[in-house]
Amino acid sequence: MPRARSDRASLGSALLWLGPSLLLIFGVVLYPAVELVRASFSRFSITGLRLGDAGTRNYQAVLEHPLLGTVLRNTLVWVVAVVTLTLVLSLGVAQFLTKDFWGRKVVRWAVIVPWAASLVITAKTFVMIYDYYYGTLNLLLSKLGLGPVDFLGSSTWILPSMVLVGVFVSIPFTAYVFVAGLHAIPQEVYEAAHVDGASPFQTWWRITLPLLRPAVLVAAVLNIIYVFNSFPIIYVLNDRNPGFTHDTTITFMYKLAFKSAEKDVGMSAAAGVFNVVLILLVVLVYLRFTRWREQTR
Repeated sequence: MPRARSDRASLGSALLWLGPSLLLIFGVVLYPAVELVRASFSRFSITGLRLGDAGTRNYQAVLEHPLLGTVLRNTLVWVVAVVTLTLVLSLGVAQFLTKDFWGRKVVRWAVIVPWAASLVITAKTFVMIYDYYYGTLNLLLSKLGLGPVDFLGSSTWILPSMVLVGVFVSIPFTAYVFVAGLHAIPQEVYEAAHVDGASPFQTWWRITLPLLRPAVLVAAVLNIIYVFNSFPIIYVLNDRNPGFTHDTTITFMYKLAFKSAEKDVGMSAAAGVFNVVLILLVVLVYLRFTRWREQTR
């Protein structure tokens, strides 16, 4: 009997401490997920009122959308380009930040600013930089005889322009993940490599990079999820272009409900479910491909 009371007391104490977190998870994750799935099987009026069940018609409408292939291709290019460039550049930034130099603390604070700032503000800043008539970048290119370039209106330049902003805002967090990973590598390993006569490149290739793999894995997975769901950058930079030609799955979902001829909340919810499933599949394939269990031991 005393043991049962002790177990109940332990359970009550655990629930008391975990209660706020569990409520937050339920309110922010579980409840919206359930409502998203429910909405994907429903019909809605143009004002957003639920009219009844729709079965699988919303999912069929998404799969039959004429520009779905374009949206998926844009998403693939967006995610692969931003994540790859972010990982490569962040590794260089992280190794620079671990060096001992004058003003390192100031540089570290400066590097984190793009990540700490609002994505909408950052995207709006780049809209002014990219502007065809008054943008600072085009003013510079015009003086060099290379412009102006329609960065936000040209099919050739819009996606690379968005990728640049995506990399810019992703580098700070990723670089700090790598900084933590570099600090976790024992200095004795480097000292042993130096005694053995290893060159700087050999030390980096055979010691730093292999021991940094767990940090690379974490940074890659978090960036894949983050970039997939990066709505503000794509929406703000691509807002002036009609249709879905330069959209990814996250803005495609939004426009289906609010800024397209469909104005269909149910169809948008179905696209949202597809987006979640797609993210999970990509992450699972990446973890399978990189054999994450072996790398994180």
